[in-house]
Amino acid sequence: MTNPAPDKLKETFTTSLALLQEGRVEEWIALFAPDGVLEFAYAPPGFPTVMRGADQLRAQMTVMPQQLKIEYGEPVFHAVTAEGVLVAEFPGDCTLLATGGRYRQDYLSVVRFENGLITHYRDFWNPWLPMAAMGGEEAWNQALQALKG
Repeated sequence: MTNPAPDKLKETFTTSLALLQEGRVEEWIALFAPDGVLEFAYAPPGFPTVMRGADQLRAQMTVMPQQLKIEYGEPVFHAVTAEGVLVAEFPGDCTLLATGGRYRQDYLSVVRFENGLITHYRDFWNPWLPMAAMGGEEAWNQALQALKG
């Protein structure tokens, strides 16, 4: 396993945020290894906690640009190692498109790379903030049920 220099990993991570912010989900998925994992450590009710591979990433993330507008701030990198581990903290100003509810989220992500591709992206965020912006836990659950049909 080899990885690009830490500065290149920072660049890849920053690019990943820009792609999500712009709703370019397919390009974001292309930053992952074929069996790459996205894990939401504190996923809210109704959300998967672990997605593996392009199909699961696509199933979860393609709806995001239709539900949520996020403007990410500059990441602060707490660690980036030659072994391919990156730890970043960054803010996001979020708007729920269905309700116009707004909230500010602080994210912490631990990302592992192999050969320059993301193999494991563990995201720590507060699920109560979007739930409150939706109108509370009951409104959140109703919205999730509507998505499931």
